[in-house]
Amino acid sequence: MFAFLTALRKPAALALVATLSACVTIPGVNSGGASGPQVDRSQPVPVALLVPRSDGGAGAVAASLENAARLAAGSVQGAQIDLRVYDTAGTPSGANAAATRAVSEGAQIIVGPLFSQSISAITPVVSGQNINVLSFSNNVAVAGGNVFVLGQTFDNTATRLATFAKRQGRSSVAIVHSEDVSGIAGRDAIARAASSAGLPVATVQSYPLSQQGISSAGPRIAQAITASGASAVFLTANVDSDLPLIATTLPENGVSPAQTQYLGLTRWNALPQALELPGLQGGLFALPNQNASAAFESQYRAAYGAAPHPLAGLAFDAVQAIGSLVASGRNDALSASALTQNAGFQGASGPFRLRANGTNERALAVAQVQNGQVVILDPAPNGFGRAGF
Repeated sequence: MFAFLTALRKPAALALVATLSACVTIPGVNSGGASGPQVDRSQPVPVALLVPRSDGGAGAVAASLENAARLAAGSVQGAQIDLRVYDTAGTPSGANAAATRAVSEGAQIIVGPLFSQSISAITPVVSGQNINVLSFSNNVAVAGGNVFVLGQTFDNTATRLATFAKRQGRSSVAIVHSEDVSGIAGRDAIARAASSAGLPVATVQSYPLSQQGISSAGPRIAQAITASGASAVFLTANVDSDLPLIATTLPENGVSPAQTQYLGLTRWNALPQALELPGLQGGLFALPNQNASAAFESQYRAAYGAAPHPLAGLAFDAVQAIGSLVASGRNDALSASALTQNAGFQGASGPFRLRANGTNERALAVAQVQNGQVVILDPAPNGFGRAGF
């Protein structure tokens, strides 16, 4: 067992800290997004980037997001982007002040902020201002109106895997989740995806997010899965917290991965040691297009001499989407109708598109753990309207 199992931690990646640390609902925003200001293509388009520059814990992430945004702004042909960076300090009040200043200085669209609470804080500022927001969150609770989330959502991942599992002949699924905000959000996303895919949910089981809680709940959960007859188990667990324990406890209590397909809502390869877990052998999880991701990382390294933060691609995606729409000659390039074009955009990790409800869809591959290695079973689609979407 790994050393990190001695104590459960919150997920290290800021993706979850930034998005699911609070399931807040944004008040006072009409559905459908903003019509957006008219774009004058003879002038640079003012784009406000809201990042937590002075936040000690997230400063490095902010720098990487800013670098990626500048990389995109400089690489789009036929569009001039005036990228203006505003420091949110990683707090709601800081985000409110940053957004207020950005709007007063003529920003025509906002990229960011990073944290869900900060999105709620800027809503009163942008409401009624005809300005859309491309946030770095993946929390669907804050999506809608003029706020779009760019982060890979649980619904997107769950839909990809549930659809694939159904196509492969799985007859029903058990949902196993932790009893925290992230686990509950994951549970709900899996349930929606299973229903959409026509994959019956055989049982839903939960456990306290603690080492003792998982150990104690393991036999009860395993018995429920076996009794339900589920042919697949969908886990919400994260690699650097509950996944190693739950993926060990369930097989030890009779839920064999040789008979029951394990599915993962999170990226199991985020911690290479996790791929050694016996319970994950043969299990499935989703990944973005690895070729596209490698190309972005190479471009970033060439420009800045270091690897990008895992979230940096979101800033690249936002500015690339804005730039491509402006370059297309549309006067309404920053409107909701333009941002939600069905063809989507080519981003740092492959195709993505924004939806009218403020969420997004990303092209994902289905990967399997085989003898401790990641093998792509079903590649990420190269565009929309194909299998996988």
